[in-house]
Amino acid sequence: MIETLLKLNTKRLTLRQIAYSDSKEILFLRSNEIVNTYVNRPKTQTLEETIAFIDKINNGIKEDDWLFWGITLKSNPKLIGTICLWNFSDHHKIAEIGYDLHPDFHGQGIMNEALIRVLNYGFQDLKLDQIEAYTHKDNEASKGLLKKNNFILEENRKDNENENNIVFILQKSNLINNQS
Repeated sequence: MIETLLKLNTKRLTLRQIAYSDSKEILFLRSNEIVNTYVNRPKTQTLEETIAFIDKINNGIKEDDWLFWGITLKSNPKLIGTICLWNFSDHHKIAEIGYDLHPDFHGQGIMNEALIRVLNYGFQDLKLDQIEAYTHKDNEASKGLLKKNNFILEENRKDNENENNIVFILQKSNLINNQS
């Protein structure tokens, strides 16, 4: 059981545990139409729901259910997005990745930078063999991000919880082979 999430850094970003002080930003990310265009989840409506979500996330971190980072610029501690590894397989060799980003920061390479850092953490530190990503079939930005990072579309795989999602996978062996 871990009490606090390991902070991850990149050239421009800090990935850190979310806190109650991030409530307004989490509410925005979980209710904004643009952010949630392709996401099949109930929208967060109130600060009370946001606090409950933050509690759920941080309790899940403590229970080793998932790892969930808030994304900030090093130059500004205000939360601009989130990225997580969750839905771990029983033997902790496969995990799913998820992410969202404030629309003001789209197209700046921020999510690519955060994704690369979390992929490296997942494969090197957590010793995962595979990371999966479920994304909406029409979400061109997410599909492009995944393909850019060597994820491969599993054409015959379906998301039983959302028929509009397609499934991409990245195996550690593919990552190593593609970086050689």
